[in-house]
Amino acid sequence: MIYRSTQDLDFTLSDVPTCPRPGRVLMTSPDHFDVTYVINPHMAGHIGTIDHDLAMAQWKALHDTFLNCGLEVHTIQGLEGLPDMVFCANQTLPFIRSTNGNQKGVVLSKMFTKERMAEVNRYAEYFSDLGFETIPLHESAQTSFEGMGDGIWHPHRYLLWGGYGFRTDESVYNQISSELDVRILLIELTDPDFYHLDTCFSVLDEDSVLIYPGAFQPAGLDLVRSFFRNVIESPENEARTLFSCNAHCPDGKYVVIQKGCTETVNALSSVGYTPVEVDTSEFLKAGGSVFCMKQMFW
Repeated sequence: MIYRSTQDLDFTLSDVPTCPRPGRVLMTSPDHFDVTYVINPHMAGHIGTIDHDLAMAQWKALHDTFLNCGLEVHTIQGLEGLPDMVFCANQTLPFIRSTNGNQKGVVLSKMFTKERMAEVNRYAEYFSDLGFETIPLHESAQTSFEGMGDGIWHPHRYLLWGGYGFRTDESVYNQISSELDVRILLIELTDPDFYHLDTCFSVLDEDSVLIYPGAFQPAGLDLVRSFFRNVIESPENEARTLFSCNAHCPDGKYVVIQKGCTETVNALSSVGYTPVEVDTSEFLKAGGSVFCMKQMFW
């Protein structure tokens, strides 16, 4: 159930159970967002530089953009002392069981850095209150896992893409695969600027994906090209500095993306997508953008 290269494959996409795309999005208010430490390369030089009024305005604009895309938007309050909590893609991996579509849940993350570990409890409480099953990682496992920063569902399929190398340990996917009874395609990350899979890999629909190919090892790139008929490539400057591949396509049509990604926007438009440009410049200073700032769930 774990696949590291095309040589491992014993199935095709048509063999994978279908599932609906999630229609709800969770966002966390940036009341306490800041850069107060450096835990990724993008934070370097930005300690104490956040314009908090501008950050709040940018967050609200993204919130309204998701509403305008027809999503049901939920919000929770950011907590003091947790400046990265606004990046709420990282603390859980929401799922819906392939054998029982009414059974919803989340796998709880084990954050790699001590600065972010306390974030997980708040999201565990939130989803538990909604009646979701909450699955912790094995207490004995000395591993880390950062939710949908690295675990990304293939649109409309019960198939998970799993990034590893910086924030998530490869071995954690064995438990996830067993707990959820899901096939997982592994992608190794080796460039520290692309420390989460969601920084270089953005699923658009069942057949299409936006990537920065320079972030992938050959085995991972081969897997991507095996499962997506349309692979749209973003240029390095937009992927590395503007987080173009941290875009999000909630419905197979609209692609919410950081403004200024001119080549990527043109590439998306040329194949029928509708890019919606937003400004997340204050959040880029902390190493996150559109995808990082929300969590999709069923």
